[in-house]
Amino acid sequence: MLTGKQKRFLRSEAHHVKPIFQVGKIGVNENMIEQIKDALEKRELIKVSVLQNCLEDKNTVAEKLIQGTEAELVQIIGNNIVLYKESLENKQLQLP
Repeated sequence: MLTGKQKRFLRSEAHHVKPIFQVGKIGVNENMIEQIKDALEKRELIKVSVLQNCLEDKNTVAEKLIQGTEAELVQIIGNNIVLYKESLENKQLQLP
C-alpha cells in the first residue's frame, strides 16, 4: 500500500509519461494484462488510456487492471489510469 507522500511523488513522475496502452471497445482481456505486467516490470510506472468507445467505466477498468497485474493504483485523471508496481530486476524509482 502506497502512502500519500509516495503517491504524490509517483504522480509527479507520471506527469511526463505518455500512455503506452489503450483500452478500447473490447475492454480488458488476458493478453492485455500480460503485456501490462511485462511493461510494469520494465518501467515500474505506466499510464493506460481508456478510449471513448470503451463500454466499461474507467473505475471498473482500473479495478480489473489492478487485480490482474497486482499493481498499485496511483491516480485516475481524466481517461488515464496511472499504475505502479515495484520491479524485481529493473529498479528505477526510489520512493520517499
